[in-house]
Amino acid sequence: MPTPPPGPPGQTDALFTASRAYERFMGRWSRRLAPSFVAFAGVSDGDAVLDVGCGTGALSFAAAAVGARVRVEGVDRSAAYVQAAEQAAGGRARFRVGDALRLDAPAAAFDRTLSLLALNFVPDRERAVGEMCRVTRPGGVVAAAVWDYGEGMAMLRRFWDAAAQVDPGARDRDEAAMPFCRSGELTEAWRRAGLEAIVERPLVIETAFAGFDDYWRPFLEGEGPAGRQAAAMSPAARRALADALRRTLLGDGPDRAFTLPARAWAVRGVVPPPDR
Repeated sequence: MPTPPPGPPGQTDALFTASRAYERFMGRWSRRLAPSFVAFAGVSDGDAVLDVGCGTGALSFAAAAVGARVRVEGVDRSAAYVQAAEQAAGGRARFRVGDALRLDAPAAAFDRTLSLLALNFVPDRERAVGEMCRVTRPGGVVAAAVWDYGEGMAMLRRFWDAAAQVDPGARDRDEAAMPFCRSGELTEAWRRAGLEAIVERPLVIETAFAGFDDYWRPFLEGEGPAGRQAAAMSPAARRALADALRRTLLGDGPDRAFTLPARAWAVRGVVPPPDR
């Protein structure tokens, strides 16, 4: 029996629960994006860095790789993800279960507070950004990045377009409707938070797939909004979706390796002095 249809994207912690499935599905993307985001955020050796919504640790490990004196802490609501990050850390970073809406850290504790591909899933995003600002010292940097689900994240864009052909109701769950995924939206949130010297920039990467199964099978493990959509479909509908995706990605030719691009919107801003 198919699982219940998922609700609007970004509304439940249950979207992300299995760390190994996430690694096969989206982890390959976040690991490639993390180094360019760390560079954009200006992480320097000696910085104290907080990774909000750390997932399985891609951003934390990229920040730690900047230098031996970088101190990195990661926080995520998913105990399974935190456990996976701890197991992979090798002493490079510390991780704990926590809530982006109530960060367990004193004011001005970090030089850089970062969030990679997570803020769009937080129910009260304004409060989360406020917490990121609170725990960052004056003159420190608050930065985040979110996929451009509408146009720039090809792997998911292909999926949702094909899913809507098979099940018109999928349009209501398309991740293109998620917050912060369009140009300028993160900048506006940073302005409302009172941050200064705000810069927004697209970050573009690509990922290689060994063949169609390498692309398709991770969707079947039920992680994230797209995985939930695939899991909710009947076997016949899933076969129709797979056939539509195969035609989109490979045409009428044989299975083969291919690459897909992805774009994320990244923003950074500086915490002003307390007298501003």
